[in-house]
Amino acid sequence: LFAQIQGSARVRLPDGSTLRINYDSYNGYPYTAVGRVLVERGIFTRDEISMQKIREWMEANPDGAREVRRQNRSYVFFREVQLSDKEEAIGAQGVPLTPGRSIAVDKSLHVYGTPFFIAGELPIESEKSKTPFRRLMIAQDTGSAIVGPARADLYFGAGTDAGKIAGRLKSSMRFVMLVPKALDPVARGKKLPVPDARPSEQIAKLLAQTTPARDAAKDQPKEQKTASSGSASTVGEATAPAATAVPLPVERPKDAPAAEEPHQSREHRRTRHP
Repeated sequence: LFAQIQGSARVRLPDGSTLRINYDSYNGYPYTAVGRVLVERGIFTRDEISMQKIREWMEANPDGAREVRRQNRSYVFFREVQLSDKEEAIGAQGVPLTPGRSIAVDKSLHVYGTPFFIAGELPIESEKSKTPFRRLMIAQDTGSAIVGPARADLYFGAGTDAGKIAGRLKSSMRFVMLVPKALDPVARGKKLPVPDARPSEQIAKLLAQTTPARDAAKDQPKEQKTASSGSASTVGEATAPAATAVPLPVERPKDAPAAEEPHQSREHRRTRHP
């Protein structure tokens, strides 16, 4: 699961050697964050969720962990890369990432190599610590879950300690893009394709997005369909009220031209933390 989220990994082989793998492709399904699923089911609160918490819960609840992982239909395929154990992962820009200096950004809005100044307080030492963080960083990676002009994932390197830090990051910070003086940021900003604002939590609960019953049934093995469906139904009723039925529009005349299907972009989420 965590290699799928990170987009790269070090695999320790039985003979003690290390195999390096990196993101190659994925199956085309949209990514669903398992952390969000656990929050929606009331297993964790939004404030306490972290990669470490998810890992500990999955190790203690293997059966439930498998069912939760099935909620994410996106699957990543990897390729072997010729990197030594000491070399850093390669980002979407095609260059090695630098711990504490590389960030992943929305590639539809930003250009790789753009410098950003990021300032704020991060839980570096522990989940409750507030370590001052003010640093110049460079856009060198991306991910489909990184959406918007002021959203970034910070890269802290490989290893257990770096993974714990990355898993705790969900902080709001100052995000300043540095541009040449000759460029008018106000004029360029008017043409920036900023995504639509997300609905408020209250609206999101009223119009909760659910997986169609027929698709949910396909994703579950026969022996678990009854149990998992009952559990999901109970949690859904406890956390979100049912949406009011809305009448469908009048059917179009048969001679009316069919509407063109919207284009579906296929990106893969390759972030440093869930």
